[in-house]
Amino acid sequence: MTSAPLHRNRDFVLLQAGQLLSSAGSQTTAIAYPLLVLATTGSAAKAGAVAFAQTLPTALFALAAGIAADRWNRRWLMIGADALRLTAVGALAVALLLDRAPYAAIVAVAFVEGIGAVVFSASVPGALRAVVPRSRLPGAVAAQTGRDAAVRVAGPAVGGALFSLGRALPFVADAASYVCSSISLLAMRTPFQEERAADAGSLRARLAEGMGFLWSNPFLRTCALLFGVANFVGPGLLFALVVIGTRQGLSSGGVGVLVAMFGACVLLGSFLSPLVRRALPVRTILVLELWTSLGCAAFLLRPDAYVLAVSLLPTALAIPSTDSVVHGYRIAITPDRLLGRAESARRTISLLIAPLGPLAAGALLGAVSSRATVAVFAAFALALALWGTLSPSLRHVPALDDVATAA
Repeated sequence: MTSAPLHRNRDFVLLQAGQLLSSAGSQTTAIAYPLLVLATTGSAAKAGAVAFAQTLPTALFALAAGIAADRWNRRWLMIGADALRLTAVGALAVALLLDRAPYAAIVAVAFVEGIGAVVFSASVPGALRAVVPRSRLPGAVAAQTGRDAAVRVAGPAVGGALFSLGRALPFVADAASYVCSSISLLAMRTPFQEERAADAGSLRARLAEGMGFLWSNPFLRTCALLFGVANFVGPGLLFALVVIGTRQGLSSGGVGVLVAMFGACVLLGSFLSPLVRRALPVRTILVLELWTSLGCAAFLLRPDAYVLAVSLLPTALAIPSTDSVVHGYRIAITPDRLLGRAESARRTISLLIAPLGPLAAGALLGAVSSRATVAVFAAFALALALWGTLSPSLRHVPALDDVATAA
């Protein structure tokens, strides 16, 4: 590990570069999946089911992936996850080129790609802490959020444009991105885990240890629960934006641009994050993100895809500051031997409901009006904002100095 600035930290740059390319590929298919299903079936509910299949593995396998990340070599787990996703997505690309991709196959590939993503993600926090000093973790997390935002800017627009040229092209790009990710992992020098003795405990005991660490900290526990429900609202609204934009007559590229606006503001928010962390208390940062989610209510006054897209932008600006504080603090204070399990426990709690967001949006859009669909999500956003504002655990949050120096 080096104390050099992040942009001069070789292994951190390699890690971010590999994940940048991998995330870019995933973002191209994130919009290509619903566009493909809408083009072949015309069903918003079926498109929602594919998005559900892609995110469901997080809820099903996150805990198992965390145990694996704390038991085996994290680098090789990440490379294996890339190989699994490369195989699945590459097979779908070939099937599309041959015009032999039934709906069931699309669902299956989305599910397998989701499995690879959850295995890969379980090892990322350990890899990040291995190559970044604890004092720089908030900045590193903000950089990660900015990286993800950058691909959200380009990925949907590129994915929509590639799809308009050929239905297989977004999936070819995604497959190639996993190759680049594996190459970057192989080029890194730092081990992704500390020396650790074999854990002879049962699977149940190991799971309980990771969950117990997270649950014993009121701040981390509340954030996992609170932002877990928030992950129902955000993905659901973004999926609704794709369907509403398509129904409004926008091209696939135009829909991609609307989704990319959200990523652009997250990217801008990542640049503003250091200023926000210096200017505002942690509690204000957290509550601000929750209240901005209510912006989607503007769609109720004017049901237009452009209005919905703009209403989501304030939340996008707030996300990087929240992530840098919450994730940076949690990664810094968790022992390395528990990091995979504690992070996976957090992901299981916080993302358990996430697959239901696109699924619910698809079902609602197929049964009721767009305005009624967005109203349901606005009601959830209001409940979350009130919860966060009144929560005792968020009234006594760690100071940023504690986030930077936690050990």
